[in-house]
Amino acid sequence: MSGSGWVEIVFLAMLAGFIALRLVSVLGRRTGHEQRPIGDSYRGPEPEVARPVQPVIDMAPRPRVHLPADAPAEARDALAAIAAADPRFDPARFVEGAKSAYRMILEAFWKGDIGEVEPFVADEVAQHFRDAIAARGDTVANNRLVAIGSARITAAQLLGAMAEVTVRFEARIATGSVAANPAVDEWTFRRHVSNTDPNWLLVATDEA
Repeated sequence: MSGSGWVEIVFLAMLAGFIALRLVSVLGRRTGHEQRPIGDSYRGPEPEVARPVQPVIDMAPRPRVHLPADAPAEARDALAAIAAADPRFDPARFVEGAKSAYRMILEAFWKGDIGEVEPFVADEVAQHFRDAIAARGDTVANNRLVAIGSARITAAQLLGAMAEVTVRFEARIATGSVAANPAVDEWTFRRHVSNTDPNWLLVATDEA
């Protein structure tokens, strides 16, 4: 082999060694773009620690209950207790509703059709009205409620969740062509304070 052939072989060997060193230097580095090996552990970013939520306490004052000035002392605490158990209860609005019920139930009784007010009357009271209608021969009573002079709360109590309120009605009732005569009645209404139905039930009637 000529001298030039040996020179070429040595040159190629040196070139191969140089390329091998370059490959090692490049492949031995991690650039951050290498594919992650299967099974390599991975931990995601730490979850953000949420601060505990402080409970929100409603500090808004409840509206003050306006108790009737003419309510007896023994009924005032009970009315306040009913209002505390049922924030929708308002004594003044209750009395206005009781006056409407008084007129409506009396007129139904006089007409002899107690069925139209049965949802607002306890079964025992409704039966008492039916017996009175039958006793007069199922005739229509020629009565007329001229006016309700006053209506005021005379008693109240809260038994568990059952509220009872008694209202005294002083009215004037006319019979036929006869001049109106005074009438005084005390009616007791009952309602469960958690009932979504706002209507009260008539559970007792007394002539004062």
